[in-house]
Amino acid sequence: MTWLGRLVVGVVGLAVAAGVTLLMAIGIALAVAYPNLPDVTGLADYRPKLPLRVLAADGTLINEFGEERRNLLRIDEIPDVMKNAVLAIEDSRFFEHSGVDYRGMLRAALANLRQAKSQGASTITMQVARNVYLSAEKSYTRKIYEVLLTFKLEHMLTKEQILEIYMNQIFLGQRAYGFASASQIYFGKPLKDVSIAEAAMLAGLPQAPSAYNPIRNPRRARARQLHIIDRMVENGFITAEQAEQAKNEQLKLRMPGNQDGIHAEFVAEMVRQAMVQQYGDEAYTRGLVVTTTLDADAQLAAYKAVRDGVLEYERRQFYRGPELFISLPTDPTERDNAIDEALNERPDNGDLLSAVVLDANPKKVVAVRSDGEPFEITGEGLRPAQSGLSDKAGPNVKIRPGAVIRVVKVGNSGWRITQLPEVESAFVAMDPRNGHITALVGGFDFQKSKFNHVTQAWRQPGSSFKPFIYSAALEKGLTPSTVVNDAPLFYSAEQTGGKPWEPKNYDGQFEGPMSVRRALAKSKNMVSIRVLQLVGTQSAQEWVSRFGFDADKHPPYLTMALGAGSVTPLQMATGYAVFANGGYRVSPTLITKVTDQRGKVLFEAPEKPLDQSPRVIDARNAFVMNSLLQEITRTGTAARAQATLKRPDLYGKTGTTNDAVDAWFVGYQPTLVAAAWVGYDTPRNLGSRETGGGLSLPIWISFMQTALKNVPVMTYDPPTGVTNIGGEWYYDEFGPGNSVNSLGMSDPAAPGSSEGAAKPTPTEERRSILDLFRN
Repeated sequence: MTWLGRLVVGVVGLAVAAGVTLLMAIGIALAVAYPNLPDVTGLADYRPKLPLRVLAADGTLINEFGEERRNLLRIDEIPDVMKNAVLAIEDSRFFEHSGVDYRGMLRAALANLRQAKSQGASTITMQVARNVYLSAEKSYTRKIYEVLLTFKLEHMLTKEQILEIYMNQIFLGQRAYGFASASQIYFGKPLKDVSIAEAAMLAGLPQAPSAYNPIRNPRRARARQLHIIDRMVENGFITAEQAEQAKNEQLKLRMPGNQDGIHAEFVAEMVRQAMVQQYGDEAYTRGLVVTTTLDADAQLAAYKAVRDGVLEYERRQFYRGPELFISLPTDPTERDNAIDEALNERPDNGDLLSAVVLDANPKKVVAVRSDGEPFEITGEGLRPAQSGLSDKAGPNVKIRPGAVIRVVKVGNSGWRITQLPEVESAFVAMDPRNGHITALVGGFDFQKSKFNHVTQAWRQPGSSFKPFIYSAALEKGLTPSTVVNDAPLFYSAEQTGGKPWEPKNYDGQFEGPMSVRRALAKSKNMVSIRVLQLVGTQSAQEWVSRFGFDADKHPPYLTMALGAGSVTPLQMATGYAVFANGGYRVSPTLITKVTDQRGKVLFEAPEKPLDQSPRVIDARNAFVMNSLLQEITRTGTAARAQATLKRPDLYGKTGTTNDAVDAWFVGYQPTLVAAAWVGYDTPRNLGSRETGGGLSLPIWISFMQTALKNVPVMTYDPPTGVTNIGGEWYYDEFGPGNSVNSLGMSDPAAPGSSEGAAKPTPTEERRSILDLFRN
């Protein structure tokens, strides 16, 4: 044998020896590593951390809480379009290989030699091994464990089980784990309803959830989506025609702050706090499902009513200027990135969309949104921001290129400039028969402020509190026909022990003697003060506590007649529910059932008949008050209610506090009571012409238009103890001649007044006046 032959044999021998040595080393490594692999048998009954889920009464998802937002689905519940989109881009040979795709690895290696960007070759099984059991550390040791674990998974589980785990486990951004959760978060719909275009968008997320997030990086996400649609065609999952339709589909994404389809963010937060208080941090991981009393349709109607009411008020305010100013680079790519970053910093707020101004003059503003398509705002669309387009506009108000503004769509193609409101609002509705809260909106924007004005805002109720004073007076012999003098009142500094007090009617006018019915309908302050004098301030304080109000927040002074105490909107709704249900105080109820992830009931609220609730006023008191409150919605300060809704079974009272700081309307139909409030967090004047009838009543009416649809008109039957004389209702013992016929006339003992009627003693009345400003 020649020396060349010997050399070849030697080299081959060394190579074989090295190969054998390498194989032995790998074998030893595998023998050592394999026993240390995690036990995967538990995956056959895969149960990851599941979030706290909050549902409306009909099962509609309100929100979910937890580090991992997840909705576990079986493989047969996942639509084929979603599985195919994932397989097309992540692992098209998933059902052919045994866990490691050698062909794919070779293709990726060749691709990496041809281009700068590296291309991965991880199969779906490898990703499951990595995501469920291994750390994110990048090392050869971890890669070995990953391959070994992949083989073990393929041996222990079926392909369908592995794919099911992957589809439920993978992180997809926005705290979403699994495609079912991602579908809800990004598109607001269950996974079974996603289209090809939506499935392709979701399938692009596993590789880089941040880079391909369609909310934060719409251009990159779009490019990735188109690539996946092409891959679905290449793999035979869809036709070319379906692909073309998918590419042209306009996706409707849910923006941050609009994660709740029925906009019950404040309700969800109330439930979250209650569950954490009860179960601690386990509330976020044990898959608790909380069913609430919320009516999905009513909640959405309440949200829209509050938004519309606040924005209508906002249109009457001065333009405060853009929210942000940015520099617009000349380089197109840099400019697009700057615009994307600015819009991410100022995300859309419902229908108040954020946009960056490209050009502006008094007649036309050109702006752009995240889709990159410029649009024009002209004509009436510029009117709300005229002061910002003036040459005299200050630097913080001036609309100029780089300004981040708010716009709303008008019709199909028009736009109008607007601004985020500073004013706040709250709305709550409940069933007076059982206390079930059917709708609750704690503020204009949960993302801006999580302060729940329904339960946490203590505000003066103004005239909306008067019905409780009149209710107390009915027990003292007052009747709807009692004549009370709407005449000026004045209390000197000597009488009050402090400042002189000269209360006024809202309109500044005095109309002289009028019936209680008419005085309450017109919300006459002088009449209310005289009615409170009849009751006595101490007696009135005790009486209002029957309705659920805190006595210490309603000091026994004459100002109580004008609603100078402190209440929350939820208290007001609860108080008016007593009138609506015939005299019973019901406790507000929000949570009806709590179950764990297996469906085991942990809590269920008992059904409580109305007559088992405490009776706090007589049925006849409630009946007469209903008659008075119905007059307000028919001919009084809330006459717009019956005129708009075209039904007589509406009852309620407007309220506007001093200097128009708080605006209220609280009212009901026999099956539904609701309170609406508008005001600033830091109390200030809403405007000289703003009232509860102009601000809060429209919100209430808008809600009731939806909530009372198809609800039949109802009437209250007269209870025992009342009689109708001459078209007016009286207590049996307080009929004409036996009741308080008049109050506040020039002669305190005017003919016709009942000597036997309960009246405040001179001492009690003087004490009320002297203590008026003490506290």
